[in-house]
Amino acid sequence: MAKLPRRSVLRGAAAASAAAAAAVTAIPGAASANGAGERHAGGAEPTVKQPITANVPRGLEQYYDPYYNVVRGQVPASYHPWVLNRQDRILLYTRTAGPRHAHLGPALPAGLNPPLTAAHVLQNAVIKWMGEVGVQVDWTEDVTQMPGIGSTYKAVVFGSTSRDTLWKHGTAVQPASAVNTTTGAHLDAAKTALRQYMRAGGGFVGIHNAIGGTEYNWPYYEGLCGGTQYYDHGANQNGTVVTYAKDSSTQGLPGRWDFKDEWYNWMPFPGRVKWLLGVDESTLATKSGTHPGHGKFHPISWCQYYDGGRSWVTALGHDSAAWTDGSGFVGQAFFKKHVVNGILSAMGKLPFCS
Repeated sequence: MAKLPRRSVLRGAAAASAAAAAAVTAIPGAASANGAGERHAGGAEPTVKQPITANVPRGLEQYYDPYYNVVRGQVPASYHPWVLNRQDRILLYTRTAGPRHAHLGPALPAGLNPPLTAAHVLQNAVIKWMGEVGVQVDWTEDVTQMPGIGSTYKAVVFGSTSRDTLWKHGTAVQPASAVNTTTGAHLDAAKTALRQYMRAGGGFVGIHNAIGGTEYNWPYYEGLCGGTQYYDHGANQNGTVVTYAKDSSTQGLPGRWDFKDEWYNWMPFPGRVKWLLGVDESTLATKSGTHPGHGKFHPISWCQYYDGGRSWVTALGHDSAAWTDGSGFVGQAFFKKHVVNGILSAMGKLPFCS
């Protein structure tokens, strides 16, 4: 595994206290405002649900994020084992309410598991890859299919979604302003469903544009993605991925490996997460025209416990060839391994974010 940069050594009695607080992370700028950033709470996920007597369980106060009003971070003890009979099944959600990546193919009709074509590259890949490890996949771009409490899905995978993907477009309170109308419409019911699903111990996976390029104006979703949003990116270009940490989703990956992507820049910078992968910016030929980049530490994959559930995200996956076995795309086999094991860990079938 690649070594992460160390913080500067502080001197003096006052500095020693500051250094102790800063030591929770080995990455400059990665700690959260209260210093709880990447410290691991230890222990294991609970297996029996307990009555809720406080918003923040005793002993987890330092992991409470007041901005998003959730407990989040590397906190297995914060997991909610409220639904124990979920099937080995995931829901793949690829609805776009803005730009649409080529690997998604044409927009899908309403309903669950509509017909796919060869152009639906990401969808076909996830179905195939997860089938190889015994996991069934349902897929949809129908906002009414978002699961809530009691769902049978062990994880919900957002694949390159964009903009207000959870808003029920085409419905309005004023009939003259809409194509389809209902009275007293609940236009963002899918947001409530996703939040309730996470609070009941669900698993969330965000891939490529699902991080930051989706639900810009919903703080809960921003926190779910690590407290960050996509800002911009440079050219789609070759670069070197750096494996930051041992994890189920990095098992079998080399310390450094080549890949081609857009290498998203973040604002705000993500935090309170476990860093999994990054890109070595010195290997990129071009960077964005506005954002200054992230220098020596540019994360692209990470995980966290969030509001009782599990969240695993990666910014990789722009090219259709990355989703195509045997394509010869640089780093494709490593990318596949990372995605499959990331989904399995979010499902709880592999150790999560440990």
